[in-house]
Amino acid sequence: MRKKQRATKNLEAVAEKTRLYFSAKDAAREKALRLSRDIIRYSANAIRAVHRQEKVNAEQLLVSAHALLRELANDVLQKHDDLVHAGFVHDAQKEFAEASTTLALVTGKPLPEPEALGVSYPAYLNGLGEAVGELRRYLLDSLRRNDLSRCEELLAIMDDIYAVLITMDFPDGITYGLRRTSDAVRGILERTRGDLTLVLRQKELEEKLEQILKEKR
Repeated sequence: MRKKQRATKNLEAVAEKTRLYFSAKDAAREKALRLSRDIIRYSANAIRAVHRQEKVNAEQLLVSAHALLRELANDVLQKHDDLVHAGFVHDAQKEFAEASTTLALVTGKPLPEPEALGVSYPAYLNGLGEAVGELRRYLLDSLRRNDLSRCEELLAIMDDIYAVLITMDFPDGITYGLRRTSDAVRGILERTRGDLTLVLRQKELEEKLEQILKEKR
């Protein structure tokens, strides 16, 4: 009598293929995580360089971050496209977008577009929204230096960004929480407008007082 084959005869072969798949996926995820952390680190250092008026250093740091972003896209995400939706990949793209747009806006250059940066639209818009906070910091530093030359321009840029963000009325699952970013930008914008208005009025009063004193002499 012929012996009947067990239904699980090929189970080990399937298991081995599955192990190889998970092993490759795990290795890809670890590489993506490492690259994402490095991109965030370079981007954060670039923002610090911007505030220290170290434009060349900021540009070099962003070049390094961009190279890692391309490596992430070409060596990992093309083969494992499901990792595109991993939170750490989005965060890396967002931080790079924030640093790149902050540098451009502070130095008066045109905004780099998402395609040029190699980031998704949600990451770009969230990064642009967070750049508003960096513009506020830059503006306040300028006020402390008694440099009002670009403060109103920077405030107008912040206003322009907010005006665009609030038009993106789509579910958070699509925009990666852009509504929260927009709400934060609104608060930053209102505080910054109040701070700048107070300083400008104070300066106006000082100039009037100085003029009165001159006329009395």
